[in-house]
Amino acid sequence: MTIARTTSAQQPSLEDLGTPLAEVTFCVVDLETTGSGPEATITEFGAVKVRGGEVLDPKLVNPQTHIPALIAMLTGITNQMVAQSPILGEVLPGFLEFARNCVLVAHNARFDVGFLKRACEQHEQVWPAPAVIDTVALARQTLLTHEVPNCNLATLARHEAAAALTAVET
Repeated sequence: MTIARTTSAQQPSLEDLGTPLAEVTFCVVDLETTGSGPEATITEFGAVKVRGGEVLDPKLVNPQTHIPALIAMLTGITNQMVAQSPILGEVLPGFLEFARNCVLVAHNARFDVGFLKRACEQHEQVWPAPAVIDTVALARQTLLTHEVPNCNLATLARHEAAAALTAVET
């Protein structure tokens, strides 16, 4: 009787899987803007790296345009708050450096990534095309409708906070 031997070509090893998740640096980003249309622009960068614990405080950006009242009410960012802030062209390179070699994580990533790509185009910066994780898409794929009524960030945060409290209590 002969015993069949498997080779590494037949059976992948753990090394074949790529970078372990614990070693991946994520850059969680949230932008605030003057709206959603083609003339809208960024008013705030919020970003934090998750892995090494390095934190970048949100950076206000002077959009060089009026922030509509509805947007100010939604974001809490007023024209007065950004009046003395640097303009987008001054802030963008620092953000791109901060996020270099990271997996970008954003809630409704298409929105934030779209603004970042447009900003890179407008300010002659190269868009690095990072891997992107969209937490809205992730939530829609992993949570059931009886667990959360919608995938708004506040709803998901409440759900996760309640789950964490339940885990601590048990």
